[in-house]
Order: sequence, then structure tokens, then C-alpha cells
Amino acid sequence: MPIDTRKGPPRIEEAVEPMLGNAQPHDIVDPEAIADALSQLAERGDAVSVYPESTREVVMARILSVDPELPHFVIQLNEGGELPPGECTFVCWLNNAKFQFRLNDPHWNALPEHPTLIPAQFPERAQVLNRRSAPRLETPLGTYYTASFVLNGKPFELQLYDFSVGGVGMRCAPREAQGLHVGRRLQRVRLELGQDTVVICDLDIRLVRQYRSFLLGEQVQIGCQFQNMPANTQEQLRKALDQLNATRITR
Repeated sequence: MPIDTRKGPPRIEEAVEPMLGNAQPHDIVDPEAIADALSQLAERGDAVSVYPESTREVVMARILSVDPELPHFVIQLNEGGELPPGECTFVCWLNNAKFQFRLNDPHWNALPEHPTLIPAQFPERAQVLNRRSAPRLETPLGTYYTASFVLNGKPFELQLYDFSVGGVGMRCAPREAQGLHVGRRLQRVRLELGQDTVVICDLDIRLVRQYRSFLLGEQVQIGCQFQNMPANTQEQLRKALDQLNATRITR
């Protein structure tokens, strides 16, 4: 089985923390739904964070392939990575939600001659937790929605693809995403929301993932959450959202 070379190895900066004990996810127990979720992860090559129960130290991986008929899938660990025997928690972002499941294997035996490829059975149950506390609207094509800021002396201007009162989603080419990592705070970001609304705010990066767009090619999605936002700025955002929503309804 060939090693997947679509992307570089998942970085530790892409690690996703397991759901908190007070989270309220919904369960997926339908094998077909679980197969579909795993197949999406394999197709996109998205990073998966694996937390062994015995160490709680994250091991970065991705889903290499899925066979719904067996049913099983193949985990691809980073070079030199290994899973200690016992239960592991798998966590990642799937579309707009956190996706998590647990598997218990006393050995985690790799495929012959491929020490980083580990076959595993489908989980009987997976959990999904929506990551968005507020609904977001996609920005319309051909309209000026951007985020401009300076990081380590370097100016950035990224396209917004959605926004809400809780945060924004940005996208750019991989070469433009250098220095933009999960956990980093972006200060005094200038958001241009259409022709009439400009907002200055701080953003925390919560999600970074690479994907392939049919029109734009390789892209990086950057999900951000507003921090320390004054009430008057929140009101500006609500008005911009209402205006955008009203425009869509009348079309």
C-alpha cells in the first residue's frame, strides 16, 4: 500500500483537543454514517489527533483509506509515531463540527513492511459536536469581504468566506498562510464587511486546515473566534449580518 503524499505530515499545531466532559455532542451509531464520515476524512487527508489513554500525549495521524464492506479503515501515523496498547481517542474537525470516537486495541499491529500504517475496525459509536456557537453566513461572490492585519511585521489581506457574531472564516493559498497557526492571536484585525461596514477586532485562530477547491486549487481554511469585542462592535456585526441575510432573502 503506497504512502499518501497529497499533503505533508500533520503538524502538532493542527492538534484538536478531545471534547470536554460538559460538552453535549450527538451520537452517530449508523455504520453507513460512520463510514461516510471516515471516507470524507480519507478523501481530504485532514489531520486526526490521537490521544492514547495510557499517556494522553497526542499522536498526529490521518485516515489513509476506508473499506466499508469489512468494515475497517487504515490509520497513517507520522513517521516515527506509534500507538501504545489500549484505548485511544480520535479527534478531528469534520466540516463544521468536532468529530470524535474511541477504539481499544491490545496491540495496534501495523501492516507488514509499513510501520506507520495501522488497520482498525470501525467504531461502534462516534460523537459530533458543532463548533459554532452562532450561525454564520457565507459571504457573497464578487463582494469585498476581507481581513487585513500585520503579524510579525508582515502584512496580510485574506478573503473572508463566512462570518457571524462569534467569529469569521478566512481562506488563502498555502504560501500566504505561513505563521498562521491554531492558538495564535491576531490583533487589530481590520474586517471589511461589504461596502459599508468596517470592524477592528482581535481574533484567536481555532482551526487551520488545507483543502482543494475546484476553482481556486489548494487553499487553507482558517477559522477564528472574536476576543474582547466591545458591545458596539458586536452591534455592528449584527447589523452587517442582518443586512446580508435580508439581501439573500429578497433575491
